[in-house]
Amino acid sequence: MTKARDLANASTALSAVDATELGYLDGVTSAVQTQLDAKLASSTAATTYVANALADAKGDILVASADNTVTRLPVGSTGDTIVADGSTSTGLRYTSLFGANKNKIINGDFRINQRNFTSNTSGGDVYEFDRWLSQSPSSGTVTRTAQVFTTGAAPVAGYEGTNFYRYDVTGQSGSTARAQAAQIIESVRTFAGQTITISFWAKAASGTPAVAVALQQSFGTGGSPSSVVTTAAGKKTIGTSWARYSYTVAVPSISGKTLGTNNNDSLVVQIWFSGGSNYDSRTTTLGVQNNTFDIWGVQAEAGSVSTPFQTATGTLQGELAACMRYYIKYTSQIAWSGADTANRYGYIMLPYQMRTAPTCAFTYTTLYGTTNAPTIGSIKDNMARLSIVSSAATNEMYYDSAGYLTLSAEL
Repeated sequence: MTKARDLANASTALSAVDATELGYLDGVTSAVQTQLDAKLASSTAATTYVANALADAKGDILVASADNTVTRLPVGSTGDTIVADGSTSTGLRYTSLFGANKNKIINGDFRINQRNFTSNTSGGDVYEFDRWLSQSPSSGTVTRTAQVFTTGAAPVAGYEGTNFYRYDVTGQSGSTARAQAAQIIESVRTFAGQTITISFWAKAASGTPAVAVALQQSFGTGGSPSSVVTTAAGKKTIGTSWARYSYTVAVPSISGKTLGTNNNDSLVVQIWFSGGSNYDSRTTTLGVQNNTFDIWGVQAEAGSVSTPFQTATGTLQGELAACMRYYIKYTSQIAWSGADTANRYGYIMLPYQMRTAPTCAFTYTTLYGTTNAPTIGSIKDNMARLSIVSSAATNEMYYDSAGYLTLSAEL
């Protein structure tokens, strides 16, 4: 006889539970109701655990779309990468894998410096780092300097010891004040009709000044419209530590417009540090700002999201080649010779095909054999002929060892 069987065989008034059911209580060590109450209620299971049904395909990712809310991010195409995108419901999206040439800014890290730029205070439009045009004011002083990242100071690892650009703006006032760095990108077709993102790392010496970005579409000599089409990308307040800032802007279409005939149409990316009221339409009322601004890692790419910085070509050699399409500096001596006393010619092989026939300039202390400055006589493919018109008796002319030749095909 057992207690369970005795209870089951007792008067039916006691219970309808039979011996088998009572046997289920074997091994219970504490109150059954207490144990049941401690278990997760079925009514809250759906909000506590993620249902397997949310995942539909290999590679799906479950992400948060809101507080305590999980949703499915479908797998992307083969080779896609995931980028953060606050405009989507999940905060993430797949995008095509970016590679070389995603960045249309050449020398965005300022490594190429054929002009040996160190410091400059001159106004007007002046090329300093390769491909970078400084545009300065008639009021105040804008001192531009080439700075170098010390160990551990670069915003991205691996760039210690390389350059960044500094704009020190002082004494500016009035409607015509301005300070900006610009790059003229060849071809107004670049990004036409697309949404693009311009990004860079920046910091200021003090306060919370703003940096603005604007685009200018130029249709070249003889093009229509004859004036540039300006599009403001807005402004961002920057701090005193290196941080990355991005600007998204819709580039106007060039449909219905006419390009010029001299192949000098372009898209100009302007980065504004200070601007008077005359420039408000370009800088969205940036205003005059006296401060010290540092900038590095400039990138312009298609799409509404800034991806990690990389140079236009991906290699140091590639960036130098891209820069030499517009500007080449020769520091070695060049000798001229000729069959008569009236003309002397020197031939040089260009390392790269330049954008157009370049203009030449010589810097030297002494030009031996003549007092006339050489000029470009002709250029074909990558061969340039330098000419000197002279009545000197000697058939050879050259400049001193401190001299150099520059060839420019800048837009």
